[in-house]
Amino acid sequence: MSECTITFLPHDRAITVSSGESLIRAALQAGVHINASCGGEGVCGKCRVLVEKGSVAGGISERLSKEDSAKGYRLACLARVTEDVTVRIPIESSIDKSVMNLLATPRRTAAIRQMDFESLKEEGLFIPPVAKIFLTLTPPDAQNNMPDVTRLIEHLKLEANEHKLELTLEVIRKLPSVMRESDFQVTVTVIRPVRSDGKNLIINVQPGDTTNEIYAVAMDIGTTTIYGQLIHLTTGKCLAEAGDFNGQISYGEDVITRIIYAEKPGGLEKLQEVVVSTMNSVLEKIIRKAKVDREDISTITLSGNTTMTQLFLKIDPRNIRRAPYVPTATLYPPFTAGSIGININQHAIALIYPQVSSFVGGDIVAGVMGSGMYRKEELTLFLDIGTNAELVVGNKDWLACTACSAGPAFEGGGIEFGMRAAQGAIEDFSLDPITFEPMIFTIGDVRPKGICGSGLITMAAVMFEMGLINNRGKFNRDLGTSRVRKSNHVWEYVIAWKEETQLDRDIVLTEPDLDNLIRAKGAIYSGCMTLLEEVGLSMAEVDHIILAGGFGSYIDLEKAMVLGLLPEVDPERVTFIGNGSLMGARMSSLTNRIRQDVVSVTQKMTNFELSETPSYMNNYIAAMFLPHTEIEKFPRLQARLKARGK
Repeated sequence: MSECTITFLPHDRAITVSSGESLIRAALQAGVHINASCGGEGVCGKCRVLVEKGSVAGGISERLSKEDSAKGYRLACLARVTEDVTVRIPIESSIDKSVMNLLATPRRTAAIRQMDFESLKEEGLFIPPVAKIFLTLTPPDAQNNMPDVTRLIEHLKLEANEHKLELTLEVIRKLPSVMRESDFQVTVTVIRPVRSDGKNLIINVQPGDTTNEIYAVAMDIGTTTIYGQLIHLTTGKCLAEAGDFNGQISYGEDVITRIIYAEKPGGLEKLQEVVVSTMNSVLEKIIRKAKVDREDISTITLSGNTTMTQLFLKIDPRNIRRAPYVPTATLYPPFTAGSIGININQHAIALIYPQVSSFVGGDIVAGVMGSGMYRKEELTLFLDIGTNAELVVGNKDWLACTACSAGPAFEGGGIEFGMRAAQGAIEDFSLDPITFEPMIFTIGDVRPKGICGSGLITMAAVMFEMGLINNRGKFNRDLGTSRVRKSNHVWEYVIAWKEETQLDRDIVLTEPDLDNLIRAKGAIYSGCMTLLEEVGLSMAEVDHIILAGGFGSYIDLEKAMVLGLLPEVDPERVTFIGNGSLMGARMSSLTNRIRQDVVSVTQKMTNFELSETPSYMNNYIAAMFLPHTEIEKFPRLQARLKARGK
């Protein structure tokens, strides 16, 4: 079989592959990211590339206009190389890592509520999971020639009141040289057991006094992004934070696509390799920022959804997506970080947040723990919104949870010009009520190149209130504006003309885009209503709503209520907590109380499968309008529409 060389621009990266290989798989091998939210099925149109030199077989699709096809644009997942080619990755098909710092600090910083170290102390919840103890040992002599290990343990008992101790083999190996090089002055690192009947584990011994150098890492293993924090365990301060896009997104934008990839020969191993590589990249950044010795990092606490957890641990996830949707495990034992490839040190202990079900994972448990809702009297509804929306309702006495598939619309999937939040994404929008001319605002204040999820919500809400679209998401075609037009048999609104964008075409919002948005918002709203109904409650009885996740922190609350994405409630009842998964991991790193509570919390969390709950479909159908078939459920919006004569 002949070989072909593909050069990817603007990366200037070349790779030689066998003739007949698809462009998107060649890009994977070359380490070049191309957006592809459908897993290579050719239906999302996100992997649009420009063949600048040479030619390829296939790649033409109804997702491309005739003009684009004539210019040389192809879908990378459908195009196969037959000769040497040069391919340019357009700006809308690539990944923008410059936005990571922006995403780490949501715009709603004033509204974000985070638990902190002092709160733990004030509530009596601070039980340090790791301790460093400095000892001055008596050197051995003819009258006192007990073994080094015995000497260490005896001093720990006498000087630090430490009992029920165990040592790792690595510590025993280090002990003779460390004791003697420091004239028998050593610092011992002890991991406290979560259970009261457990043993304290000595995981490290260092020469001299290093008691102030005691750190932990908290990490959120997200489907799209991975974030990590480096925490000082004495002060509770976060010394450094960093994030990166999960390397697995090149193998599938969503968990289902990745599970399918994992079922292929070598797929599971590859997905585990790339996620660990991303984690190590994040670790390197925070260690370098904080200027700490990785030898002094004692623990790493990890949280992620059920699929991400199993892929990280290299556990076959195939049964997660097949009825009856069974995860391999919900609880995982502690293990050394190095045993799975995490680049800290040999003695650091890794702990993973437990899961509840296939679709309510450790990231949600971490959010429930970190937000403190499981200890409160008030009835709270917790929502984490993304491709999947996870919901928890309850208080300190009981908890119930569920998950619903919202689809990828809020992360740019299924929207013609949809994209993740990045430089150039339209994030805010308004309309002139007379001319219906738009005013748009982008992330980074640059020319637009697409629409992110929060921008999509705002855009649709404004269009609905202004009468540009009706309650079914259809454009009003009698407004006398050239921006509403029919193109390729689809009605659309021109948000930005070609010459105003970073692209070589107009940016539009189409009726199919709005239909996908309505389906996504309908799934979330009906999930909320169904969960509340199943536990015999109504929205009026909920005292508090918590919105978690980066996307949740970017939502314009009022606009989300206009669409019927969220129930219409007093905004004072809503709290944004940002990345709840990361917050819960941080809390677990700081205190054993969270670790002790987490098992009991997951055990009392009743899980509802919406696919097996008859009322869900009724609620879903009712929510397939803006904002809902029963406008009376949204009285403030109803009053505004009535005042405008709509």
